Amino acid sequence: MVAVHPQRQVIVKFTLLLGVLVGYFAYLNYQYDLATSGIVAGLTWSFFVLCTPVADAGFLLDFPLRLLFGIRMVVSEIVVWAVALSVNSAALLFWPEAYDTTLLTRAFLVILTNPVPYWAIIVLSGIGTFLSIRFADELMDVLHHRERDFFHSNHFKHELILFAFFLAALFAYYHLMASIGLEFE
Repeated sequence: MVAVHPQRQVIVKFTLLLGVLVGYFAYLNYQYDLATSGIVAGLTWSFFVLCTPVADAGFLLDFPLRLLFGIRMVVSEIVVWAVALSVNSAALLFWPEAYDTTLLTRAFLVILTNPVPYWAIIVLSGIGTFLSIRFADELMDVLHHRERDFFHSNHFKHELILFAFFLAALFAYYHLMASIGLEFE
């Protein structure tokens, strides 16, 4: 078996995921006009950024930027969250009807327009995302022999506490999502 260089793997994964996004946009473009398709694709992407407790956008941006340019994933994820929040602010102000197009965007509108209790989904997703990003950044540091002493120096208890908190956040997240009718099997 031939070993594939990690940077090449990242490019292949990035291309495949970008292909999924382009395919989804093409499907939406078939269903709706070009402007609506772009807005709905952006809203769907921002749903996965803001309302899932793992770094979904990390597969498209964070990990490739870390491997190719050394940008810490937490930094790129902060930018991703800022873009996702901006997309939704603009959509809520200028194109609120775009949220009526799919089941996912309708559920997303419920989350965005009902701060209590549904903004907790966004908060829990942020906690889960940034904890998973932290683990990934630390793993990359260990793999690249950076901060090895820091990682190994009695850090295990701290990581267990963070992992337990991550599991608690996931549990609360799934119960909140089920309360608006989105079930995960």
